[in-house]
Amino acid sequence: MNKTRHVVAIVDDDPRLLESMSDLLESAGYVARGFSSAGSLLVNGLSDLDLLITDIGMPGIDGFELRDLVRKSRPELPVFLITGRHEIADQGRAQGAGGFFRKPFDAQALIAAIANALHKSRDGG
Repeated sequence: MNKTRHVVAIVDDDPRLLESMSDLLESAGYVARGFSSAGSLLVNGLSDLDLLITDIGMPGIDGFELRDLVRKSRPELPVFLITGRHEIADQGRAQGAGGFFRKPFDAQALIAAIANALHKSRDGG
């Protein structure tokens, strides 16, 4: 049986975080695609993605704006927000996010949340 691996995109302007997140996701069996900006993700396209993880505080299009843009074209795509800035983390629009993590986050909790979100989206729930 040929099981396709889920594709998870990570958008963050910190190259070290992109690399460590990619390594983490790959070790958990996912295909990781790293992008240094929301613009580079949008140019690449969303069609083959199963889940998106984006930093909130980025130059240009921030994580909130990216989430809103993605929801217009792919409303079923799970989007996780991450931030190291606690003043952002306490905002209402961050708290309402389905997947929200403060840096540094627990890697196993993130992997479990991804698995849960992918399971729900596959089941239509």
